[in-house]
Amino acid sequence: MCDASACLHLSWSQDQQNLYHEAGVKVVTGMTDWMLNVQILVLLGIANGMPILAKRLLEDSFAAPLDGGMILPDGEPLFGAAKTFRGVILSVAGTATTAFLLHMDWRTGVWIAVLSMLGDLGSSFIKRRLHLPLHAQAFGLDQIPEALLPLLAMKAQFNLTSVDIAALVVAFIVLELALSRVLFRLRIRDRPY
Repeated sequence: MCDASACLHLSWSQDQQNLYHEAGVKVVTGMTDWMLNVQILVLLGIANGMPILAKRLLEDSFAAPLDGGMILPDGEPLFGAAKTFRGVILSVAGTATTAFLLHMDWRTGVWIAVLSMLGDLGSSFIKRRLHLPLHAQAFGLDQIPEALLPLLAMKAQFNLTSVDIAALVVAFIVLELALSRVLFRLRIRDRPY
């Protein structure tokens, strides 16, 4: 049995670890809870930061919108022009690479990025249905889906409790808000949120 400072996954049965191994998912062992939480937050940050960095570095190059400019009957776009193929592709590539560099399975990075981007698309869809303008701030809606969806999906892999997930979502919101202001001052973001 593990105490608070021991490895998170040593309490998993060998059958659980074998199941993930057979599915090609690396189970993280030999790591304290806080280290795993930091790694998860880094992966969430990369997943959500790569589209912003890509926009700053590439400007309008390769910025084809995911919704193809589709306008729904409510007169609003499906997602909006800011949600691009470039952003999703670079999010997945950057997060997979970061997972590998953190000695995690690169597929974990892929899943975190894909699910985070799906959460982001869901929030953009809702914001458009609420007739909020492109890039309008919607506290909570802008942060929670992109952190919560991957955390719920990866709950078993990381052996996360509901309290862990809630704490990670809160930490993600705090870090996202703080880093957004820093990136705005560095002229990497267009807005401080």
